[in-house]
Amino acid sequence: MGKRYGRNTMEALARLRRSREVADRIPPALRALDLALIGVTSPLIVLLGLCLAAAVFLDSPGPVLYRSQRVGRGGRIFEMFKFRTMLRDAAGPPLSVSGDERFTPLGRRLALSRLDELPQVWNVIKGDMRLVGPRPEVEEFVAEYSNEYERILSVPPGLTGLAQLEYAWEGDVLARAQSIDRARVYRESILPYKLEIDLAYVNDHGVLSDVGVLLKTGLLPIHQILRRLAGAPPASVAILPRAVPAIGLVGLLLALIVLYAVEAAAPL
Repeated sequence: MGKRYGRNTMEALARLRRSREVADRIPPALRALDLALIGVTSPLIVLLGLCLAAAVFLDSPGPVLYRSQRVGRGGRIFEMFKFRTMLRDAAGPPLSVSGDERFTPLGRRLALSRLDELPQVWNVIKGDMRLVGPRPEVEEFVAEYSNEYERILSVPPGLTGLAQLEYAWEGDVLARAQSIDRARVYRESILPYKLEIDLAYVNDHGVLSDVGVLLKTGLLPIHQILRRLAGAPPASVAILPRAVPAIGLVGLLLALIVLYAVEAAAPL
């Protein structure tokens, strides 16, 4: 983690690490819930993960996983995993957009469906994140909004969250901005609204609402497929047969999550 930052960024991150408001641990009950959900769905996660890893490996030269440094529990930096979606050694702005030329053929589809984030299940197992919570952000943006993040980081970051669902199409917005302006557009026009959503989550969240976020996240790939088909030429309907297995896997995942939630809520 050898990045160098300006003095203001370093001071802001240091202040977050010293803050008593910033959570340094995941509550045991929530940690147990996350691990139980992962355990119940582990056959599906492992099967899907191995298939996607093999597909990334065969799609283009380069590593299967991409590591991104984010600010997490206790204001500390950790490495968040994703499946690689871009060409090896691709240069350019740090934010990707819809139709980004740096995407590999498979990477564009993985980013669109959010399946590139499946390896973050390992971050959850390690205790870096929860399944649901405010999405961890890069250091520069956290430092710029350090007051807001001092409150947001009072709960552990998550693999998925309300802000991620609300702004699932942010790549389309950023695609309309010039490459040099994408960070500014994100910082000024998208991030403040995501922070409001994260702050609302911090003030009002629970197990049932987290299960609802997981259900919506599971439906996101299907929503993305239908959304693209709605604006695509008729010939694109040919991809439906290839989408059926993915829809079946997502359906199975949702069924397992609902079953676990029902059993957990049932009286002993």
